[in-house]
Amino acid sequence: MLDRLKAETQQLGKPEWRAMLRYVAELHERSIHPPRRPFSRPWEEIGPGYHLGPAFGHWDIVHQILDSLHSQPGHARDQLLNNLENQHDDGFLPGSIWMKGGRPEWSATFGHPPVWPVAVQDYYEMTGDDELLATSFDPLVRQIGWFETARKAEPVGFYYTDILNHKWESGIDEGVRFHEVATGPFACVDATPHVYLLYTHAAKWAALLGEDAKPFEDEAAHLRSFMQDELFDDETGFFHDIWAVGNPDRRPLAFEGIWPMVVGAASPHQAARVIDENLLNSERFFAKHPIATVALDDPHFELRMWRGPTWNSMTYWAARGCLHYDRPDAARRLLEAALDASAAQFERAGTIREFYHPHGGRPEDLQRKPHTGKNTPCKDYLGHNPLLAMARLWESPPQP
Repeated sequence: MLDRLKAETQQLGKPEWRAMLRYVAELHERSIHPPRRPFSRPWEEIGPGYHLGPAFGHWDIVHQILDSLHSQPGHARDQLLNNLENQHDDGFLPGSIWMKGGRPEWSATFGHPPVWPVAVQDYYEMTGDDELLATSFDPLVRQIGWFETARKAEPVGFYYTDILNHKWESGIDEGVRFHEVATGPFACVDATPHVYLLYTHAAKWAALLGEDAKPFEDEAAHLRSFMQDELFDDETGFFHDIWAVGNPDRRPLAFEGIWPMVVGAASPHQAARVIDENLLNSERFFAKHPIATVALDDPHFELRMWRGPTWNSMTYWAARGCLHYDRPDAARRLLEAALDASAAQFERAGTIREFYHPHGGRPEDLQRKPHTGKNTPCKDYLGHNPLLAMARLWESPPQP
């Protein structure tokens, strides 16, 4: 079914990565299911090892799409449409759809980071097919409307409900940023740039489709200024939530602070500090398997899910951010180290993991959620392992 994807793995990246990449391509194939409500097309689950599966993840599927896009654009397009077809009338997109048993179940009150326009744009740039772009424009505008209505921060920016109810809408379950924070609709360092990403893509698509781009450009410019002026901390050289900037007691160095740089909202000077002082700093995020969830020298660091371990998807986004600022050198260093470490664990254990030991140790030794019955990283987990996309980006990063 995914023969072109499997064949691509044998010419991609370093030879020592290829057994792992072939395994990942086979996992993609094993994860595809026939059409079934609420999906009108074949749909791909998060991965056969996900302990709550089978499930379709709004945030996870984007990483899976980026993996398959180059060799299997038709399959990637199907997954994008499966995602958008489940958008609610008000613009809300469910974070996860669980497909156990006879009836699907939705996450009805919280979503996940809206990074899907990146995959649509990549599809358009690769294929030149603007039909999907046109199909995606209205869902994008409606999702912007939902964020403006339901997640607008006071007085500027956007938030995730992590700050209100710990439902982990940000996708960062039990993250350290919300240990000590006043509850309220305050600007978050991840939600704000994610909505900026929506505005910038809406402006780009509007221009291509003959629509008015200016309202989206104006909103993006407003958010960009806010992030540069209010969310960057000169002491850390990093971005933080509005309540943490200038406040060391509430300012953990958590990797969500990369997002303003990833989406291109940082100034060139700020981006350089994020990259050189943080992402490439072996005392902060450049662990043996980069990037650590929480900086290695931060007192909040621990070997527990989203509090220190490495997620390959976030390393991928960090690398894309480096490319926004003409730093292919930094992108390649991050990607190569992560792929080397992942391949070493694959050679040892014959599987890929939901997340990894930042010091290169056994993922099985990490904690997932100690208060539950599932306290080790899931194996055979695709949703946060865009390893083919990472190898592709390492092999041929765009040149400045």
